Amino acid sequence: MLKRVCRVSGKLIVLSMLVITVGATGCSSGRSAKADSSGTASFVPTGNMIEPRAESTATLLSSGMVLIVGGEGSLMGPGSAELYDPTAGTFTGTGGLTAVRVNHTATLLDNGMVLVAGGDPGRTSAELYDPATGIFTSTGSMTAARMKHTATLLPNGEVLITGWYGPSAEIYDPAAGTFTATGSMTVERYSHTATLLADGMVLVAGGEPGIASAELYDPSAGTFTPTGSMTVARCEHMAMLLQNGKVLIAGGTSDGTIALASAEIYDPVVGTFAATGDMTTARMEGTATSLPNGKVLIAGDTDLFGTAELYDPSAGAFADIGDMTTPRYLHTATLLLNGKVLIAGGLGFAGYLASAELYE
Repeated sequence: MLKRVCRVSGKLIVLSMLVITVGATGCSSGRSAKADSSGTASFVPTGNMIEPRAESTATLLSSGMVLIVGGEGSLMGPGSAELYDPTAGTFTGTGGLTAVRVNHTATLLDNGMVLVAGGDPGRTSAELYDPATGIFTSTGSMTAARMKHTATLLPNGEVLITGWYGPSAEIYDPAAGTFTATGSMTVERYSHTATLLADGMVLVAGGEPGIASAELYDPSAGTFTPTGSMTVARCEHMAMLLQNGKVLIAGGTSDGTIALASAEIYDPVVGTFAATGDMTTARMEGTATSLPNGKVLIAGDTDLFGTAELYDPSAGAFADIGDMTTPRYLHTATLLLNGKVLIAGGLGFAGYLASAELYE
């Protein structure tokens, strides 16, 4: 087993593989592009973003456009934003943020506005994007500074905000434009996941510095209660609600350095986690996207192999579907109204990426 360490825009990345080839842009896994079971390429390039960016957010708007907000690497600064038009396959600029944001959250509200909150270096401020005007305007401030937190739209239209320093949580009320404290989590978490369940409860799982515990938030009571622990401590992992009501938890890291290939399933009926098939590639800081057919697309990893795979809930197994057009991590992945998935930006061998591609 060979190892190579690549430096990508100041970040060290350790690649472990049997064969490594070195090209003009850095390290490469030497893998060739594959095709899916239909014999056609899974990933195709689309227009580039106006700005290279990683750790940004991507939000599908009611119109079918995708709002890309903030992130590191933008030449215009992490206060810029842009829109992807799936019909034209192009990105265009839109109004700028009122504050610089990285590791923030962006949540589509029931009224069509987008709530953008927090971010590096631990901000309390929040703002709203109005697709009708293309303008960001300030809204009420959070009760605590947050980054690497989560924001979950609840069935009543409010937004649950959890994480960063301390176990505190809060609720954003779009009607009033204000944040108010709600019950505290059982433990402090960040780089965790928060998944809305079919019954309206929210599953909050894992987090730094490598936590196995999980808990449920009850919107009607405004309280958190423990539920079964994960089989493995995880942070920077992926979580996705499946069509059967269960939750897929995959990848991440237990120690902040070594990516995990393991995955597990949370069953809300019994409140427990159970192992499922391992991913074909260990991944952290990748993306998980639920597809219309019930499968889950997993893409990207810090080792920059560029691979992607599908999880099939009926089989409880992952299958390799080949490589993205560009290896990346800390990117965004958004299911479009046409069933395709837009994968944009992130970090790659050449540093911050402006490139984007579609999974078809």
